[in-house]
Amino acid sequence: MPTEALTAAQQELYDWLVAFIRDHRHSPSIRQMMEAMGLRSPAPIQSRLRHLQQKGWLTWQEGQARTLQLLGEVAEQVAGPVIPVLGAVAAGGLVETFDDVHDSLDLTPLLQTRGLFALTVNGDSMIDAHIADGDVVLMEPVSDPQRLRAGTIVSALVPGSGTTLKHFHRDGDRVRLEAANPRYEPLELPADQVTIQGRLVGVWRDAGRVW
Repeated sequence: MPTEALTAAQQELYDWLVAFIRDHRHSPSIRQMMEAMGLRSPAPIQSRLRHLQQKGWLTWQEGQARTLQLLGEVAEQVAGPVIPVLGAVAAGGLVETFDDVHDSLDLTPLLQTRGLFALTVNGDSMIDAHIADGDVVLMEPVSDPQRLRAGTIVSALVPGSGTTLKHFHRDGDRVRLEAANPRYEPLELPADQVTIQGRLVGVWRDAGRVW
């Protein structure tokens, strides 16, 4: 447990964070912290978070939404590991890419891989792969797309167009993104125009099943 003392303002924010994470199982946004502390500017919150981090009470990536994590025994008591839900991914056409964390899933028993993130599926283009509209897909970041096996299900970003969930195939300097629904045509693009964000590792449904 950290031993460096906190100021009254830092302690107030820390105590509120502990209660929030215990109740919601994910970290709050800066705006939620501002409202809870009665502040109109994010600057005091960011300053308190920096000091809490420097003193070893939490970790936080400034400028990235909902990346705050408590440290020490308190962290174990209030919340297990969580996966950030970074937005939505199209299983149909293309949608705008994610730029914020909207929610998080508490999937402690499944977390064996660092860096997992989650996306909510929009559309039915992957229905034959047992991925339906409204499912949440768990993705593992891809560091080297060249090593992806043909047919791997990936979330792919096409700059200027959006993010889509598809089977991945590569042929030389071209990439083919195939749906798992005969109603949808494959997307064929130059490889240098496609960014592979992650590969599928699981699917989560409201009923609590993971494929």
